[in-house]
Amino acid sequence: MSTMLEVAKKAGVSKATVSRVLSGKGYVSDATKEQVYKAIEEAGYRPNLLARNLASNKSECIGLVVTNTLYNGSYFSEILSQAAKKLEDNGRQLILVDGKHSAQEEREAIQFLLDLRCDAVIIYPRFLSIDEMDEIIDQYKQPIMVVNRKLRKHQSHCICCDHKGSSYLATKHLIERGHRDIAFITGSMDSPTAIERLAGYKEALNQYDIGINDNLIVQGKWTPGSGVSAVESLYQRQDKISAIVASNDEMAIGAMKKLNDLGISVPGEISIIGFDNIPTAPYLSPALSSVRDPVSEMISEVINRLISMLDGGYLSKENIFTSDLLVRNSVIDGPYKK
Repeated sequence: MSTMLEVAKKAGVSKATVSRVLSGKGYVSDATKEQVYKAIEEAGYRPNLLARNLASNKSECIGLVVTNTLYNGSYFSEILSQAAKKLEDNGRQLILVDGKHSAQEEREAIQFLLDLRCDAVIIYPRFLSIDEMDEIIDQYKQPIMVVNRKLRKHQSHCICCDHKGSSYLATKHLIERGHRDIAFITGSMDSPTAIERLAGYKEALNQYDIGINDNLIVQGKWTPGSGVSAVESLYQRQDKISAIVASNDEMAIGAMKKLNDLGISVPGEISIIGFDNIPTAPYLSPALSSVRDPVSEMISEVINRLISMLDGGYLSKENIFTSDLLVRNSVIDGPYKK
């Protein structure tokens, strides 16, 4: 690989002149620039990006930390594709780093991106606490935005969805359609999203004076297989059920498959609602009712705020996004419908 010194010799200029041409800082005549660019092309020179970032203190890159448990499925794909597209539209690159399996590893992933001189970092945390994230934002001068968690101290630095409210909405819809014996399949309970969605389900039952039956709550793991296992557990308990809320569409699909294997009609005997509105949801038979979280809109707002912070702009504290319930053929009126 050619060096900057070799380029300088080939162009007949100093190394400092080559550096000024590459950085765009300082005066260099057009004729000299042309000589340098020609020498760069002939030499096949590629600047050392890390060295350039260290010199300029700017990389035009934004880092994203996501735990690897989110890597599968359309939810992660939407996060990643929207972030990459939005940054490309703003002349920046996305660097993805795995947050792995602990708060410490999430911290290390953030530090890794900052060591690469990323201009800013987006965190989609699973293990870091709210207090720890507020502390991290205080610790670093680079802008940091948190997705899917509501911070106490730095409210302008977070964007989140009202998962509790969206789960309440889904459960409320079933109740108002005449269902009272409503089962709930949770996500992995080390996930803040899973905890909030379970809380929303319970709140809806409480508001309508429907007792919470722990036998109707089964823990899942976000996968179709855990949806299958959840239905197996529910029917072993032999409690009456007329509807199921699954904490994501993949578990809902697994639940529908198992119900079909058991000869139980969806929605004739059991109505089902999922979350995330995956692309296949409308094309299932029956079409799956689902709660759509505004993932694209949230990521777009996160990047808008980062760019505003980098440019010294104003930040709003409005940070809660609401979801939409898309009712399809997997839900019909229940036995208590008047």
